[in-house]
Amino acid sequence: MTLQIPDGDFAAFIFDCDGTLTDNMPLHYQAWTEAVNELGGVFPEELFYSWGGRPTANIVSLLNERFGTDLNIEQTVHLKEQNYLQLVPQVQPLEAVVEIARAARGTKPMAVASGGHRHMVEATLQMLGIATWFDAVVCAEDYRHGKPSPEPFLTAAGRLGVPAASCLVFEDSPTGLEAARAAGMQWVYVPNPLERRSAGA
Repeated sequence: MTLQIPDGDFAAFIFDCDGTLTDNMPLHYQAWTEAVNELGGVFPEELFYSWGGRPTANIVSLLNERFGTDLNIEQTVHLKEQNYLQLVPQVQPLEAVVEIARAARGTKPMAVASGGHRHMVEATLQMLGIATWFDAVVCAEDYRHGKPSPEPFLTAAGRLGVPAASCLVFEDSPTGLEAARAAGMQWVYVPNPLERRSAGA
């Protein structure tokens, strides 16, 4: 997988976690479908990828609106997260992105800005062995408005002490790219598994 890196001398890198630093979106989709199906709902795969980056509770609300279901938000979120934590030992790095972070480690400020809850994100980063690489890890508990709002990325830039315009974002979802644009940041798009599959990558 070849990533298109924009020209520029960026002062800091901000990485999404799921689907960007780690190739774990199929695991998240498995956790989602098991939870939603158990509670009487559906979650098509293409829709899952198009909503990547959104907070978990927001996704449950959107599923209810889209399909006319009445999934309990707290119950669905809890079940989905428990399912995912059981799958964490299967997490693998997305090497093309992790190599960039490895090369920048110690030379540039770096942050993670995720739509996931902190215990989920930290479990993933620890499984990858990269939890200590980042100067800030921004999760759903750290902001009021999730992606596509720019707040997660602006919060990360603020914690790094770097102007937003000097940050480069690595993202795998349309929602995340919209947030990066709204934050005034340049970005690198990481193709999702559906796109890599169709491209034969």
